[in-house]
Amino acid sequence: MSFSIAELFSQHSQEKFVLHENHLNKQMVRVLQTIGYDRNYTKAMGQYLYDQDNTEYLDCLSGFGVFAIGRNHPTVISALQETLTLELPNLVQMDVSLLSGLLAKKILDTTPANLDKMFFCNSGTEAVEAAIKFARYTTKREKIVFCDHGYHGLTMGSLSLVGEEVFREGFGPFLPGCSSVPFNDLAALEEALSNKDVAAFIVEPIQGKGVNLPDDNYLAEVQRLCKKYGALFVADEVQTGIGRTGKFWAIDHWDVQPDMICMAKALSGGFVPVGAVAMTNKIMETVFNRMDRAVVHGSTFSKNNMAMAAGLATLQVMEDEKLVENSAKVGADIISSLNALSSKYEFLKEARGKGLMIAIEFQAPKSLKLKAAWATLEAANKGLFCQMVTIPLFKEHHLLTQVAGHGMNVVKLLPPLNLTTKDRDWVVNSFDQAIADTHKVPGTIWSLGKNLASHALKSKKGS
Repeated sequence: MSFSIAELFSQHSQEKFVLHENHLNKQMVRVLQTIGYDRNYTKAMGQYLYDQDNTEYLDCLSGFGVFAIGRNHPTVISALQETLTLELPNLVQMDVSLLSGLLAKKILDTTPANLDKMFFCNSGTEAVEAAIKFARYTTKREKIVFCDHGYHGLTMGSLSLVGEEVFREGFGPFLPGCSSVPFNDLAALEEALSNKDVAAFIVEPIQGKGVNLPDDNYLAEVQRLCKKYGALFVADEVQTGIGRTGKFWAIDHWDVQPDMICMAKALSGGFVPVGAVAMTNKIMETVFNRMDRAVVHGSTFSKNNMAMAAGLATLQVMEDEKLVENSAKVGADIISSLNALSSKYEFLKEARGKGLMIAIEFQAPKSLKLKAAWATLEAANKGLFCQMVTIPLFKEHHLLTQVAGHGMNVVKLLPPLNLTTKDRDWVVNSFDQAIADTHKVPGTIWSLGKNLASHALKSKKGS
């Protein structure tokens, strides 16, 4: 009997939630069922998802930025199919691979001129782990500085650099010598670096949790301060990189040259995990400084042919379809169109971002009836108002979005970079209608709000 994935899908298509309930993370199933996101998706193409009833959804999360070129892109599929049929040698341990060399060259053609070496791994958190090790070895220092509310991954070293307590609680103790400073606070950063004992400062050019943008001079001053005090400047572009913000790298908006760039997510094309670190020649030559140190850091599957082929094909699609330029244009249109609604709606504070990394932030209203309704939700759980927006966006407007972080009133958009004019209008019109409904008190959407508040209060009592 031949093995068939298609047959497995056909036989078990209605079992995924039961399987997860029994064998995986049942709390995730409970979350999806509670907020009504428990759909059986059967197909995905480009920026769209389709459920068992063939309802079309616009995916504004793209797997947290993984599907920058859209889902199931035919160019990447073709590259992977071809790679599978070529019978290439793969992961020959006493050898180096051609495809990884080609991908390294292709990536380095996009980075600042000071970066000319690559290290490959399997994920964003592995890239950060590598950066920690490389920084410590290169500088012969232990300390790593990161930002409050920063996010760099969930393996132990990376988690030591995460500035969100919800991810850290109960997992300590963390790596010694790691400390945080407020994002955008140059005085605090200089104080942290001034003893000249910091190996590296790692920062997201735009913070993912909340989509917090830096001041215009922030990253340039970060570069200056790191150089002044001998610390390496590490840009975590795992989410912001590869066209997401309307430039190939987010750092390009501010014309800075970090010592390392961590990358992953979009580089995979959404098929085979691939992460990487771009770095200066000095860092590479310091860490791998002798033949007997050629293997002091690595990852078994990191340069596998499928991952490298996926990366090469993805970069080709980015170039051929001008997705960086499209991200800049469509993203700017969405942000300006949503900001134009702020005069209509008390709850809407602003839309912000760069390219197709967008935040829509809400605020306490001024009118008494709306203020009382807002206060009720905030008392139950801070940031609950956003759930009252994202759920109707999904159920009624078929727009997949998510709150930008724990306890914040910010909805985040990370859609594929191939959004069309139709998609732009879909996003703006959906938000317009959903936000309009929140201003109708009492109303259907506030019945949802009461249910959410009730669940939140029960959860607090249970914990």
